[in-house]
Amino acid sequence: AGEVRPGVAATLRALNEALGLPAALWVKESSARNLRHRDFLVPRAALRAAFPGGQVPADVLELVASLCGAGVLAVRDAQQTPAGLEVRLQRPEAFRRLLLCSASGPAPALAPCVVLHCPAVRGPVAPRPRHLRPLLLADHLAQLLRAQGVHVRLVPALAEEGRRDVLRQLRVDWPAGPAGPDLADAVSALKRALARAPCAAGCGQGPSAAALPADVICKVQLKGFMEQQDLVGYDPNLDVLLVTEGKLRSVAELQQAALQCTVSNPAALQAPCLPDTLPFFCCSIVHVVSCEEEFQQQQLDLLWRILDPGPHTALQKYLVCGPVKVTNPSSPIRADQYLQLRKRQMYEASVMKYGELAQDKAWTEVIDTLTAAAIRFEMLSTAHRSQITLDLQDSSISTKGTKSGAFVMYNCARLATLFDTFQRAVEQGTYPPLPPPSELNFSCLREEGEWLLLFNYLLPFPEVLQQAAQLPAPTNEIRITANTEAVCKFLVQLSMDFSSYYNRVHILGEPFPHLFEQMFARLRLLAAVRDVFHSALGTLHVPPLSQI
Repeated sequence: AGEVRPGVAATLRALNEALGLPAALWVKESSARNLRHRDFLVPRAALRAAFPGGQVPADVLELVASLCGAGVLAVRDAQQTPAGLEVRLQRPEAFRRLLLCSASGPAPALAPCVVLHCPAVRGPVAPRPRHLRPLLLADHLAQLLRAQGVHVRLVPALAEEGRRDVLRQLRVDWPAGPAGPDLADAVSALKRALARAPCAAGCGQGPSAAALPADVICKVQLKGFMEQQDLVGYDPNLDVLLVTEGKLRSVAELQQAALQCTVSNPAALQAPCLPDTLPFFCCSIVHVVSCEEEFQQQQLDLLWRILDPGPHTALQKYLVCGPVKVTNPSSPIRADQYLQLRKRQMYEASVMKYGELAQDKAWTEVIDTLTAAAIRFEMLSTAHRSQITLDLQDSSISTKGTKSGAFVMYNCARLATLFDTFQRAVEQGTYPPLPPPSELNFSCLREEGEWLLLFNYLLPFPEVLQQAAQLPAPTNEIRITANTEAVCKFLVQLSMDFSSYYNRVHILGEPFPHLFEQMFARLRLLAAVRDVFHSALGTLHVPPLSQI
């Protein structure tokens, strides 16, 4: 086995243990200004509360200074200053350890299984931008969960071709296809269960059935069922549900996905399927819904519980998206019109920057990728429960403004161009090939931007992905939250700090042997930065650009 990859969480844990106190007092510095002096800090106020007179004992100070362990960054020195207890790391050693290690961690011993259900897939034939938000969120969350070893199933399958084309352009990887015969059998089984349900009325023949609309199979008393089961968190206005064939089909799709998810995950079959083990055992069901869809989905949720009282129906949770407000629309805009508008703005912005573009396949692909990135960042950079506002007349979302997906893609392409230029120079004999990391001298990485890239981005990146995919601990509350906006924010901030460094530092210098040592160390650092860009963009289903 290779060396354990160092991490922020492991280092903070070891620092807190060294203090011998139950509270977590250390904070990681992130600003360039503070990182000139220290890497970790216990603020002065916290020291006063933890130690008599705020004075750290000498033996504790010595323990902090000699910190070591698997995944723990080596300490250079620890000292008490007017700001508090400060720690500086052995930075060349941190560069060496991190750039020699793989970013991937061990696979989980028991992988959970999650069904992500997005009712917007069944939405209107002409979806609006608000229908895109839960779809893009579910697609991103699926990638984040899979990166953590989670088995994910997406439902329902896409059937309508027009919506399929919009999602294809946005790089959404969603299953598609017609319903199979198994679904019809599942619907028939649910109808039989409905006829036996004590809270259902009007099933089959009789006066009560004749009084129902033609497309209604029967009606179900949801309020009485909620009170009987002591369910909390549901809308108090839920009362009577008129059950149709379409509603039963929706329940059957969920039921089949939950069963298939469990069967395809052998670990789940061997584990107890209990609500208090969510999301690590059996199969969890997460409804990714807009705030407008939540009420209708709660109706189907309760209907499923009534017809199938198995343990998986008790594992339903809701990830609710806030409203999408569209400003300056001349008329209600469809999702495909919104996509074409952003694509036109992206094209016009690119023409202003680069001049008239060649109408070839390569540039069309670049514009399509930039548009998909811009829309994903527009939809996913905000916490999912908050409102987002789409200003259709504001084209800054499609330019190189530092908050946009286009800005992230631009910096990713700059890295691709750098390595392409280096490779051509190697082939021409200008530079020797890049040596392996074990042969490099990382002590020559002394520019503050280099430590910023490693300490704020390369080091915590696996933890950023893990936290973004983390579903909260189970409670009786049916709503959950997830930090899915973290990846977009991480990429934007990385792009800003990389751009500042790249504009300030000349990477490919004159071909003199005495300059190669520093150039090679910088290239190895930027290769790791490039890998982080690619991995993070992969969770957004946005391919990196090799040109722009």
